[in-house]
Amino acid sequence: MIDRGADVMYAERFGVSDAAKERKVKVIGNVIDTASQYPETVLASALWHMEPTIDRALKAVAGGSFKAEDYGPYSAMKAGGATLAPLDPRLVDQAIIDKVAARQKEIESGAVTVKVDDSEPKPTL
Repeated sequence: MIDRGADVMYAERFGVSDAAKERKVKVIGNVIDTASQYPETVLASALWHMEPTIDRALKAVAGGSFKAEDYGPYSAMKAGGATLAPLDPRLVDQAIIDKVAARQKEIESGAVTVKVDDSEPKPTL
């Protein structure tokens, strides 16, 4: 992808960040903040916080009401299941940082709803 002109990669795994660092392109991290391991490479990271999901399940178990359900909503930013790692002002303009912070507050408050369509890709069983 870098050879074909990509200048920002989605770093689902460390190998992507390694390649981006080596080839001097930027990455958006996922699940954990790896900015300290990849300074001047990681622009941002979408962080997952599993606590709301686990808390929901544990409360149901303790109350004797546990059942299979869709726990996906508890991984949403509004539920506290996701945040953004701090954006590096050496890599991202302050105006963008401010705009992202404002949008995050809108999502957390419910003023903006992020629609998730996970119907694709279709599973292959």
